[in-house]
Amino acid sequence: MSPQAPRSGGGRGQGRPQRPASGRGQGPKRAGGAPRRGQSGQPGQAQPKQAPRRGAAKRMTDQIAPAPQPPRRGPAQVKARPGVDVHDPEGVRLQKVLAQAGAGSRRACEEMIAAGRVTVDGEVVTELGVRIDPTRQVVHVDGMRFTIDDDLVYIMVNKPKGVVSTMYDEQDRLNLADMVGPREQRLFHVGRLDLETEGLILLTNDGALTHRLQHPSFGVQKTYLAEVRGPVKRELGRNLRAGVELEDGPVSVDSFKLVDSKPGYALVEVVLHEGRKHVVRRLLEAEGYPVLKLVRVQMGPIVLGDLKPGKNRRLTRGEVQQLMAVAGL
Repeated sequence: MSPQAPRSGGGRGQGRPQRPASGRGQGPKRAGGAPRRGQSGQPGQAQPKQAPRRGAAKRMTDQIAPAPQPPRRGPAQVKARPGVDVHDPEGVRLQKVLAQAGAGSRRACEEMIAAGRVTVDGEVVTELGVRIDPTRQVVHVDGMRFTIDDDLVYIMVNKPKGVVSTMYDEQDRLNLADMVGPREQRLFHVGRLDLETEGLILLTNDGALTHRLQHPSFGVQKTYLAEVRGPVKRELGRNLRAGVELEDGPVSVDSFKLVDSKPGYALVEVVLHEGRKHVVRRLLEAEGYPVLKLVRVQMGPIVLGDLKPGKNRRLTRGEVQQLMAVAGL
């Protein structure tokens, strides 16, 4: 066999060309012994700074911890005033009270509390372990009061003509107590309707709500439908809104509307927040329109609807909450 020429790059360490002692890549070395990347190999020569590559820049930013951000100020971060403790060790868990009051499921009520949407006696509560006394403490969700005292009663009555707007009558006339039957609680009527006036009247044992619904300074509106002899002149509404001088002072309505008109007959709607005696009748009569029939059909957000004369029903929790809101409770 003829001898073969040795193959280039044969055995390990053999046939591999040796790097020259000087040339490319032999610049100054770093402390670890490897030449600094990007240097030309000329000792002592200053090198221009180069921008880091995109990947290197990302690795650098990943290693830098982000600056701490201030906590967001949301409902959950609102703290109760120092020294105010609404917790009652003998009370009922707040989420249970809310669920029983119709605010939602137990789980949904817990989420409301954790989100800072619930206040007790004006203090934001975010802890699920808080207990309260539902008979004496006031609870709001999103600013709306929840009635959690089962002893409080709210009833609407459609008072018929001829019924006295009292809970007792010395002359033994038909009165509001006869409309609702015997009750354990002592009920108050919210305002009065005269003997001839029909319609919506509220009964409750909530004294604070009664006061606010009756007092004109709280601006709770009452809506009446009045039958008068027609036709009605156009300036009637303008005159009523501008104000009419009565024997006990001027009175103006919040709004006036002609609902229906036929020969010799007209049905008008009057909205006002005054609570003076016979005020609607006196206003219309002062303008030359004696009232033939008068019905109160709404008080604040509560509408008489299809409740028949002489009948009554308890307000729903939603209706009570709406009343609380319009009364500022």
